[in-house]
Amino acid sequence: MALIPVKWWTKEVHSFQISQNKFKKQPWANGVVLLSCVAVAMLLANLPFTKGVYHSFLHTEFTMHIASPDGMVNWFFPRGMTMEKFINDILMVIFFFTVGLEIKREIVCGELSSFKKAILPVIAAFGGVAVPALIFTVVNYGTHAASGWGIPTATDIAFAVGILSILGDKVPVSLKVFLTALAIADDLIAILVVALFYGGTINLPLLAVALAVILFVALMKKLGEKRIGFYMVPAIIVWFLFYYSGIHATMTGVVMALFIPMEARYNKAKFHRRARILWDGLTEAEAVHSGEPFPNGPERYHLRRLSSLTKKTIPPSYRLEHKLNPIVNFAIMPIFALANAGVEITDVSYFNVFKAIDPVLGSVGLGIFLGLLLGKPVGITLASWLAIRFKVGAMPDRASWPMLFAVACLGGIGFTMSIFVDTLSFAGPDIAPEVTQQLRDAGKIAVLLGSLCSGVLGSLLITLVSKLKRKKH
Repeated sequence: MALIPVKWWTKEVHSFQISQNKFKKQPWANGVVLLSCVAVAMLLANLPFTKGVYHSFLHTEFTMHIASPDGMVNWFFPRGMTMEKFINDILMVIFFFTVGLEIKREIVCGELSSFKKAILPVIAAFGGVAVPALIFTVVNYGTHAASGWGIPTATDIAFAVGILSILGDKVPVSLKVFLTALAIADDLIAILVVALFYGGTINLPLLAVALAVILFVALMKKLGEKRIGFYMVPAIIVWFLFYYSGIHATMTGVVMALFIPMEARYNKAKFHRRARILWDGLTEAEAVHSGEPFPNGPERYHLRRLSSLTKKTIPPSYRLEHKLNPIVNFAIMPIFALANAGVEITDVSYFNVFKAIDPVLGSVGLGIFLGLLLGKPVGITLASWLAIRFKVGAMPDRASWPMLFAVACLGGIGFTMSIFVDTLSFAGPDIAPEVTQQLRDAGKIAVLLGSLCSGVLGSLLITLVSKLKRKKH
């Protein structure tokens, strides 16, 4: 058998890496990967030869058990951890940490950095949370499903912005910025909803210790500490304290992200001064060792110092966000989708979101579907209209009300955050575990259907409004 030429193999690998990097840079790439993972998860959960393995894997214990021979010490750590909880309570901390970094960046120097920039999308985000929650509550009032009101309140920024990028110049740039800022504000509201309404019973002493650690981190930041490692150890401690105190552990990510410095260790003047010294040293080393291959020992030393210098001139917050974004978008979120979108369809009625409202169980599907498809755009548009009507905010440049409503429809793409809230909902002492699982499965199907329909409706309306506008001109 003929061997594959090394040059050909190297060229193909290099070409694949370039294509992979180009794919990752596309704004819609994350959405494509997530949708693929949803499809795979649904198959794994329903195919006869995979569903048993799939569910068993998710419920595999992921807990360290320490026991002494005499049985006096019997310690489980972390308590009650399974593979599914590991994904939702540990890996998703990194997702929320990245969201926290993005929110902080936007507040400090981005779309939420001034009152004038932030007020309209923030008000619109509150409207986009209130109306879906109200619709869900009206549909499910007084039933076991009532606690799921937070599910249709979220917007998935990756999908929404990805669709906008595909639609290109059909949408004014100002409305793209509006939706991005709205989704960021929406994320912040969703985080507060999870922290306040979907945690467990609060253990006040542990929470007090966690707050003391957070205050220590705040003091450390105030004193000017800019090394990332000094923030990571307290973050791990706070995670454990939150996990055992009843506050949902993923909140650790957001809280600690807000303390990561956005100031670099070296300012512009210090960078130029040190860079000049290192560059002179590199030039001198090159002249002394001109006959040796580049880079030789002294040159490598100066290059490493230059690399360290540039690294320390970029703020820690930006460095972390840049490193974590691809990990979150192409690893953590797909793993989350694989673990949480796999609904075993034992009851075809899950897909019938318009089925009659049960007096005990309510109608999770109807509440979520209407909340995402109808509540989100109505809430966003109504809140925006009120803000502009009372001169609190201003209409985005070159935007019209029909186009704003069409873009607001994309706010109904809940997906990641909606599914996450669904995994926390419907638990309680008066609800049987099998009923909880039934409600959560129906909720996930409704999130997928509502998000899909919102994306399609928003895209069609944007295309239609754009065509009508071009005809007028």
